[in-house]
Amino acid sequence: MLTKGPHLFDDATKVTAGDSCWQGKTSPDYWAFVGPFGGCTAATILRALIDHPQRAGDPLSMTVNFCAPIVEGAFDLDVRLVKANRSSQHWCVEMTQAGEVTTLATAVFAERRPSWSHQQAAFPHSVPFEQARSFPRTPMIWTHQYDFRFVEGEPSFYGSPAASPLDAYSKQWIGDHVPRKIDMLSLMSMSDAFFGRIFLARRELVPFGTVSITTYFHTASDELEAEDITHVLAVADARIFHRSYGDQHGELWSPSGRLLATTTQIAYFKA
Repeated sequence: MLTKGPHLFDDATKVTAGDSCWQGKTSPDYWAFVGPFGGCTAATILRALIDHPQRAGDPLSMTVNFCAPIVEGAFDLDVRLVKANRSSQHWCVEMTQAGEVTTLATAVFAERRPSWSHQQAAFPHSVPFEQARSFPRTPMIWTHQYDFRFVEGEPSFYGSPAASPLDAYSKQWIGDHVPRKIDMLSLMSMSDAFFGRIFLARRELVPFGTVSITTYFHTASDELEAEDITHVLAVADARIFHRSYGDQHGELWSPSGRLLATTTQIAYFKA
């Protein structure tokens, strides 16, 4: 059942407009090991863009580069419309703390007009959300805000590390722990809500952090509103781990079988 009143996610991604920039602050509810959960940071930036008075259309793609550690407290967002035409807008956002850039993002918004449509990708077979078991809480605080229900590739963090690399593929349902209707902000945040692929490949927690993430949105806001869902089916995998960096590619699906978003990222690890 959806809750009434502000949701923790909306509080965590809240931004306010200033004279020359937007402001926000980190949330202890979405904290990772050494800083805020990257998906929450990305969703906060996307909220500033969606709320911007010059914004037109829906998010089509967004790339977020995490340039430096984000410390607890307030931050500024310098939001700039770089270029606009009849069908698309190109935005740039710099997040700063104490005058230093911590995060750099670019985004494309577009008017999604009716057109020929074909979904070549097939919906991954899965048991329904209600039949999947909730994953136990981890030491990472941000994960407490989500209900993870693994169908395949459930990670194990507390046994012995794997003697040889394991499969990094996973299939899981993701929803807010306190149910919240899925919107564009949800898709942005959940596209970074997969556990690090190296955690699955090595079956242990190692120092890890997203360096750059790009998310592509394959639905319009009115279509997503009509889906009226509180969870998505999420699949993710990796292709390579090499010299301190590894990739990840993922998909977010509606329970009705629509591909809502795809995502890629490069992440640092120490192992």
